[in-house]
Amino acid sequence: MDNLTRARSHRRRILGRLARFAFPVSVALVSASAGAQSANAPAVAPSTALPSENFDYRGWDAYLGGSESSQYSALTQIDKDNVGQLQVAWTYESGPGQPPQFNPIVADGKMFVLRGDGKIAALDPATGQELWQSETTGRIGVRGINYWQSADGADRRLVFLNDGLARAIDTRNGKYIENFSIDMREALPEGSATPPRPLMTNNPGRIFEDTYIVSLPAGAYDYPSSPADIQAYDIRTGELKWVFHVVPRIGEFGSDTWPEKDREKFGGVHNWSESTIDPELGIAFIPTGTARYDFYGGNREGDNLFANSLVALDARTGERLWHFQTIHHDLWDFDLPAAPKLMTITKDGKKIPIVVLASKTGFIYAFDRRTGEPIWPIEERPVPASDVPGEKASPTQPFPTWPEPFARQSFTEADINPYLPEADKEALRQVLRESRNEGLYTPPSLRGTVSMPGHNGGTNWGNAAADPLNQRFFVVSREIPVIIKLNELPNEEALARARERMPNGSADTYPYTSPVNFLLQSNGMVAIKPPFSFLTAYDMNTGNIIWRIPNGTVTPLEEQGVADVGAQASRGGPVATASGLLFVGTATDRTFRARDAATGAELWEHELDAATEGVPAVYEAGGRQYVTIPVGGVGHFANNLGLGEPGPSKYVTFALPAGAR
Repeated sequence: MDNLTRARSHRRRILGRLARFAFPVSVALVSASAGAQSANAPAVAPSTALPSENFDYRGWDAYLGGSESSQYSALTQIDKDNVGQLQVAWTYESGPGQPPQFNPIVADGKMFVLRGDGKIAALDPATGQELWQSETTGRIGVRGINYWQSADGADRRLVFLNDGLARAIDTRNGKYIENFSIDMREALPEGSATPPRPLMTNNPGRIFEDTYIVSLPAGAYDYPSSPADIQAYDIRTGELKWVFHVVPRIGEFGSDTWPEKDREKFGGVHNWSESTIDPELGIAFIPTGTARYDFYGGNREGDNLFANSLVALDARTGERLWHFQTIHHDLWDFDLPAAPKLMTITKDGKKIPIVVLASKTGFIYAFDRRTGEPIWPIEERPVPASDVPGEKASPTQPFPTWPEPFARQSFTEADINPYLPEADKEALRQVLRESRNEGLYTPPSLRGTVSMPGHNGGTNWGNAAADPLNQRFFVVSREIPVIIKLNELPNEEALARARERMPNGSADTYPYTSPVNFLLQSNGMVAIKPPFSFLTAYDMNTGNIIWRIPNGTVTPLEEQGVADVGAQASRGGPVATASGLLFVGTATDRTFRARDAATGAELWEHELDAATEGVPAVYEAGGRQYVTIPVGGVGHFANNLGLGEPGPSKYVTFALPAGAR
């Protein structure tokens, strides 16, 4: 038996039970009140009942529309027949500072947006008139916010992260709620690599019943870093309810997938992006990120649970119901950035409530959300070995057999962008000849490794939407190859600097640096040939692709007569509606579009004067349906494309003309 066969056999025996397939298990779980349970303690079994899917898709009172993260609206006033009449109803300029990516929410009769100066503004959702600005100071997470009200309606508040603290303001006046200020560092394990600054993440967390569930950031990009534990707090008092350790403590389930030595230094595994709550089943679905360091894991031998995993937790207790690890021992920064989506499909004549997850690798993962059973088989397949001294890459990785990937997973000389200068093309050919390029999971190397999709490719935050009525799943892809090249620390002076930056002697087990090379070219374009971005629609009953089209374009190329190349590095999020529409914005052509969700055909477009890099909000006010999109800045990876100076940052809201049908 050769080494690869032996390794695969071992993984089937061991990880086949633990991580290869997701399933409910008896495991160690962490509770703030009870402490760590033993590995043999029974977990809470998820319900096997079929949920009624009685979610309220009519409002937009949380990031991505609601805690279920669907990016879907049941409103139908704007439909395929009249969407061409959409016009600007009002705009609200958010002022200088951070260009808005913030997904507005509408609650308590108001719209809430983030200003460039970091304050929350309350607006009249029908007119855009400002009602108040919050008294907040310091940084606020830029992507979204949470709304909560008490059962009697007397207490109505917005909950968010503010300079690393969980804070809340009164929706009636924007003033801080007294006695609600949570320093989430206090729940970190003793001895962890806690940075002196307050912890901060742009992930707004989720509210379930009277509980605020939030994931910590990793705290640092290097090793050591703090573990990004998932924490839950009482929404009224701020009392800590439970903690789930994303890096298991010694003796807990998954602990044996990490070295015991220096356990307190291991971090990352952060849900930096988005999460989802199934309010009927009471399950929190948390997609996690890469263990630190992102591109070298010689100090963290093993599969490193719960990194790169979809973890299903009991939202009331924090107990793990099931998990699935999408990448073993990640070396590519292939974290899971997009919120899981919920719907009920029909397969083999049976109704199955599923959770769907899009990834940076371009794969779609679908599971029975009650049990974690894959809807279609997921196979462990051999992948290339690392040639870096000290590194032990996983010999296999999980490959979904279905659905087909939504993004390209290879980059060769035949894929070089034809719209580059000849000198750039030749330089790329030379880079490709010199680099390792053996497929999706080719490990980082000292000579350089091609990674496609790269760690900014595939999909990202806000880039997927679900239509639970028609069981459709929509995802935006980002086609960006990168080169991952590990550089040895060259001498004792550099090593001393690294030791100073990474305390406790950690640089001795962290001997490489890895500058990020996104292969952006002299004209600002990516290295790969177009389309640079796709918008793909799946029928989740079958897993079949319904349609796949370039998502937008690049204005300078369009001016040269080259259209439909896909927007470069698109970060605009789609929103589906019950009337069969799909709204999505793109940055490198500064356009907001409505498409036919069944075919992808463009039905309406509106030119903007700046990039749009966020998720639209669809809501109703005064009997009228509105769509609001954040607008501002040049856009991600678009600085050198010659798009011109952007207009002022603002929120632009569209509606049908009064009396339109």
